[in-house]
Amino acid sequence: MQHIRKQNLVEIIPQPMPVAIKLKDGTILSLSDLPPANTTRWVASTKAAVIRVYLAGLATRDDLIEKYALSSEEFEIWLNRYIDGGKQALKVTKIQVA
Repeated sequence: MQHIRKQNLVEIIPQPMPVAIKLKDGTILSLSDLPPANTTRWVASTKAAVIRVYLAGLATRDDLIEKYALSSEEFEIWLNRYIDGGKQALKVTKIQVA
């Protein structure tokens, strides 16, 4: 973040976040890869898109939580599962009750 001194005061000038980045595999990831804000049916690919945009630094955690009305806990679960096992780990399986 850039700082400018003004008569013994420091003014912080926010820097814009990038809107797209090139990944190691050569593909481009951008904010347009995010699902619509009114998404209600979350599948592994839509969860992964949200987490990938966050990990790439294209959006903040708080912005994504607000945009998709997620709880902090839900976001953290998605993040941890994605880090541990990629998109496959975000698939929901039925829970069997004994």
